[in-house]
Amino acid sequence: MAISQAMTAKLNEQITNEFFASQLYLSMACKFDLMSLKQLAKVFRKQTEEERRHALKIRDYLVDVGSKITLQALPQPTHEWPTVVAAIEATVEHEKKVTRQINDLVALAEQEKDFATRSFLQWFVDEQVEEVASMSYLCDVAKMAGDRLLHLEAAVSHLAKD
Repeated sequence: MAISQAMTAKLNEQITNEFFASQLYLSMACKFDLMSLKQLAKVFRKQTEEERRHALKIRDYLVDVGSKITLQALPQPTHEWPTVVAAIEATVEHEKKVTRQINDLVALAEQEKDFATRSFLQWFVDEQVEEVASMSYLCDVAKMAGDRLLHLEAAVSHLAKD
């Protein structure tokens, strides 16, 4: 089953977007580790692996439909944020951006009447609801903790047990 060149190009672009998200979250994990915020670093290390799995899931779909995979260079993620809250706010904004990217892919699939790709993308639509919600919640907790980073670490540790 073949998909259009336009859809193939956009899915290849999304692979890059997902790998970039993985690198961004790894950068955050490193920053938090250096700040001795081990629980927060663990959250972002987990996110790193999750974003990588997203990229590979798209890669596998392209293989399944016989489309060419073109890996692209990744932009360098930032390594500095003025505060922990600013870093977490950046994740919320990044997940909203990814949601828009996924929605654009869905719109293209619907426009092209590419029902197989549309079906495949539904998992990502659902996943983005969870991603934005969990990062927004983490951001709210970080804002409540303010400069009390040990309180934030304790809260994140408690959340990980749920």
